[in-house]
Amino acid sequence: MRKKALTILAMGLMMVPFLLGAVSAKTLKIGSMSPLTGPYASDGTDIKNGAQTAIDVFMEQGGIPGYDKIELFAQDTACDPRQAVAAANKLINLEVVGVVGAYCSSSTIPSSEVLDEEDIIMITPASTNEKVTDRGLPYMFRMCGRDDDQAPAAAKFMKESLGAKSIFIVDDKTTYSQGLADGVSKAAKALGIDVVAHEHVNQGDKDFSAVLTMAKQKKADIFYMSLQGYSPAAMMTLQAKRLGMNSQIVTQDAVFQPKYMEVAKDAAQGVYLTYGYTDSSTPEYKAFEERYVPKYGKIAAYATYAYDACTSLLKAIKAAGSTDPKKVKAELMKLDYPGVAKHVKFKANGDSGSSYIAFKVVGDQFVPYWEPKNGLIK
Repeated sequence: MRKKALTILAMGLMMVPFLLGAVSAKTLKIGSMSPLTGPYASDGTDIKNGAQTAIDVFMEQGGIPGYDKIELFAQDTACDPRQAVAAANKLINLEVVGVVGAYCSSSTIPSSEVLDEEDIIMITPASTNEKVTDRGLPYMFRMCGRDDDQAPAAAKFMKESLGAKSIFIVDDKTTYSQGLADGVSKAAKALGIDVVAHEHVNQGDKDFSAVLTMAKQKKADIFYMSLQGYSPAAMMTLQAKRLGMNSQIVTQDAVFQPKYMEVAKDAAQGVYLTYGYTDSSTPEYKAFEERYVPKYGKIAAYATYAYDACTSLLKAIKAAGSTDPKKVKAELMKLDYPGVAKHVKFKANGDSGSSYIAFKVVGDQFVPYWEPKNGLIK
């Protein structure tokens, strides 16, 4: 600030009005964190685009008093914990007032601890591992559901709807994938489903012949894939079908991405997966669809959750009339409104509730198939 003041004096009094006008223009800085490169870039880009759409809509509706502009600073985590921490530090240096992200739980957990040291609010649209909000961080919020809700729903679906008596589970050892797989294993056993094996592959693997051969030999009713992202899931699905495996494939929310069908093609047909229910008939969803699709294409994965996360943050800042984190958090806790992905109302721990149902791949669509309370969706 001292250098700026000296510069103004040196430039002379004639320039002061101009400079004061420039200084008065204020930008509200919002950060996003998600994988923008690598195998999960599609999901990460959806998060960035969802957040940007929220900012665009908010500005058109009047913005936030005192700010001429709201700008999104999107950082690439590549789903790597170290890169996520570096991204968090960069956003701190940029002086963002809140962050939408991250995608992978293995990125969200360490980066949130860095942001928490600076009292920066973080709302994840995609990280479902229960530890995200169970650590007691005061400024950590979650828009999506939790794995300890998803796992029991998945097990109940496999038992009640598919009549499963045995299951073969595979994960890729990431925080999210293995945590969910462990939860599914526990929930399946509690329902009397025999877990014939729980195997692991490595993140980045492309040849799954060894584990698929083992799964084929076990002849379980269900082959459950818990993998980080649609790409490895699509490759595993293709290879399973080529190998002639007859087990019914069931997977999870990370695969809720239309590109899964594009890659797996016919092999994807009839695959089931769990994901949070979104009512696409609501006025809020329709308005988002009309805005998002012409610019970014199909609504995929976590774009809607990112939109709701960013909208919630902006609503809270506007209501608080401040970027003070305590005041913004207080307003976040008061929110109770119909979002695009879900109804938004945060619990004391920062969660916003889970609404997992089972979808079935039919053509190029994820079709709602089953829900825990009433069973088959007609």
